[in-house]
Amino acid sequence: MKQKNNKKFETDITVHLTRISGDVQYTKERVDLVIKHLEYMNGRLRTAENSLSAHRAVGITMVTILTLAVSIIGVFK
Repeated sequence: MKQKNNKKFETDITVHLTRISGDVQYTKERVDLVIKHLEYMNGRLRTAENSLSAHRAVGITMVTILTLAVSIIGVFK
């Protein structure tokens, strides 16, 4: 009688472990997809930040040149 119960218990455990293994594999695949998407989004964000830095540098340069021009005109008047 105990042998029969042990076999059923082993079968049940094997079934549960197989289900858990499948769930873990599915979760791993989904996490891998999320990681790829985050890397893609980080690349886009990095590009946008670089573009914003370039625009900021151009703006600062233009303001500096205009300030110098107005100051020079003010000095000569």
